[in-house]
Amino acid sequence: MTTGRRAPLDRKRVADTALALLNETGLDGLTLRAIAKELDVKAPALYWHFKDKQALLDEMATEMYRRMVARTRLDPGDTWQERLRKANHGLRDALLAYRDGAKVFSGSRFTGTEHAHAMEETLRLFTAAGFTLGQAVRATTTAFTYTIGFVVEEQGVQPLPDERREGYDVAERARLFADFPLTARAGAEIFTDYGTHFEEGLDIVVAGIGARYGIS
Repeated sequence: MTTGRRAPLDRKRVADTALALLNETGLDGLTLRAIAKELDVKAPALYWHFKDKQALLDEMATEMYRRMVARTRLDPGDTWQERLRKANHGLRDALLAYRDGAKVFSGSRFTGTEHAHAMEETLRLFTAAGFTLGQAVRATTTAFTYTIGFVVEEQGVQPLPDERREGYDVAERARLFADFPLTARAGAEIFTDYGTHFEEGLDIVVAGIGARYGIS
C-alpha cells in the first residue's frame, strides 16, 4: 500500500492556494487561517513564509504578474502605442481572472525581479521612439494606473465576469433618477459594456500621451 506525499509547503504553493481561494472568499474573506485550512496545515506554519497578510498579497500580485507575462506576448517590433495597448489589455485580463484581483494588485510590491525584463524592454522601446526616460515612465505608469483604477471600479460592479452586485440594475437606477434625464441615461454608459469602455478610455490615454509629448 502506498500513500500520497503532500507537496512541500513553500511560498509558491501558499500563493497559488490563496489565489484559488480568492475567487471564493474575495479579499476581505481571505485570511491566513482560511488559507491554512485549505492547505491542511496550522496557521502558524504560514508565518515561516509570510510575516503578515500584506507580504502574502505581495507574493500573490507577483504570481499574478508571472501568469500575465506568460500569456501576453510582446513583439519587439511594437510601436509604443501598440505596446501600451497590449500590456494594459493583458493586465486587465489578468486582474479580471480573480475576484478583487485589482485590489490585490494595487499597491503591492513585487517580491522578485522578474518584472524588470519587460520593464527594461518597454522603456527601451519608448526612449527609442523619442521619449525621455522620465516621459516614458510617466506615460507607462499613467496607462497602468488607468487600468488598475478601471478594473477596481469594474469589479465593484462585476466581482467576476458572470456576476453582478446587487444595486447596479441600470433600469432601476434610471427610474430613481427620472428627474435627471442625462444622469439616468448615463447609467447604461457607466455600468455596462466594460470591454468597450476600457478600450475607448485606453485610446484616450494613448492619444493624450502622444499629444502631451508630441510623439506620434
